[in-house]
Amino acid sequence: MENTNLIDQEQAFEESKEKIFELLEEKKYFRCRDELLKFNAVDIAELLEEVMRKYSMQTAIILFRTLPKGASVEVFAHFDVDDQVEIINIITDPEIKYIIEELDFDDMIDVLDELPANIVDKILDKTPKNERRQINTFLKYKEYSAGSLMTPDYINLRKNMTRREALDHIRDVGMNSETIYSCYVLDGGRKLVGVVSLRSLVLADENTKVSDIMKEDIIFAHVDDDQEETSELFKKYGFIAIPVVDNEDRLVGIITFDDILDVIEEENTEDMERMGGVIDNTDKDYLDTPVLMHVKARLPWLLVLMVSYVFTGGMIASFEKSLSAVIALVAYMPMLMGTGGNSGTQSSTVIITGMATGDLELSDVLRVLWKEFRIGIIVGICVSILNYMRIVAFDHNGSLVALTVCLSMVLIVIIAKCIGALLPMIAKKIGIDPALIAGPMMASLTDMVALGTYFTMARLVLKI
Repeated sequence: MENTNLIDQEQAFEESKEKIFELLEEKKYFRCRDELLKFNAVDIAELLEEVMRKYSMQTAIILFRTLPKGASVEVFAHFDVDDQVEIINIITDPEIKYIIEELDFDDMIDVLDELPANIVDKILDKTPKNERRQINTFLKYKEYSAGSLMTPDYINLRKNMTRREALDHIRDVGMNSETIYSCYVLDGGRKLVGVVSLRSLVLADENTKVSDIMKEDIIFAHVDDDQEETSELFKKYGFIAIPVVDNEDRLVGIITFDDILDVIEEENTEDMERMGGVIDNTDKDYLDTPVLMHVKARLPWLLVLMVSYVFTGGMIASFEKSLSAVIALVAYMPMLMGTGGNSGTQSSTVIITGMATGDLELSDVLRVLWKEFRIGIIVGICVSILNYMRIVAFDHNGSLVALTVCLSMVLIVIIAKCIGALLPMIAKKIGIDPALIAGPMMASLTDMVALGTYFTMARLVLKI
């Protein structure tokens, strides 16, 4: 039933999109608005982004301006930051002021952080003094830190409040808070001394004190913590929100799960790109990124890896005479190099995932190596048995050639799996992103290992 509803929703979305495009051709903007308002803010933002791509930013802004004020703020919050900045640069000052004032604080900071300084100054000049001081404080936190993600819109309680007083306070300020499900208990100096859930308050007796039901064992982030470290706390403890403290352990804000989901998506995308040898420092989508930016992101690793293959080529050249003596050996080089690369990549992927989820620590390195060594032996023997039969029965090569290939295969798989397990852990130890090492670098190393092992075994078994 749920799948049917989802299909119906998607179909309705596509039909509305086509209808909006038709109405735009006829410049019937208010009928377009009526069509947009059938959907929620997320879908409206997506539809307007489609209009930007098919027509222009100016056309999308005409539609955006037709939306009711409350709806326009919600929709604005769901645009990409680049689109938000472009819209801000086009609309009028009163429109900017209204949107900025109505945005949630953390969304407002994200927008202001991307705007040109002259526009930020213009907005801050029209902002009340207390709010302006708070905005300036948040804008100074380091990029990609916990401080840059947090919002000051949280509910704080005092220890001596009764359950009834606490709930009354939540009713008073809850509408302006990012979340009401976790409330933070502060002392006189705004130091964080406890956390109490809304569930605990609702289920407690009428005159129970907050101090009696709050949890004093608090998991928190520091304003300077890296956003990736903060995302690990969310994944480990399953929080809805995490408090953020300054150097004096004073509560300055909270980070909610919706903001950390964006961080997790960014980090996962970054890891995938680095495993593919792409060093991408832009936040733009693929189609919005200029060709030269793509070249800049991909070329450095290709040049580095090209140099590494000079050594591989040198190894082949030094073994040229031996290869010409037993020409059948050449046919199996790609298979051995590919199997080594795949074996190493399998191990590195598992290890990187284990470290990312907290299942593996650097102290586990010896246990990891021992396990990968045993896995390598079993896998290597299995693939070698199959290859021995293929080489002798189907390729009609001699048993010594088959033995050379298969012994090499076992050793290559074992070594590649150990390298694949060890490299990410070494990278993390020296402060390099493991994903940057695990992709192209892995392939280059395992190719050299495969050739070196193969040629060594050929000399020992075939005496060439």
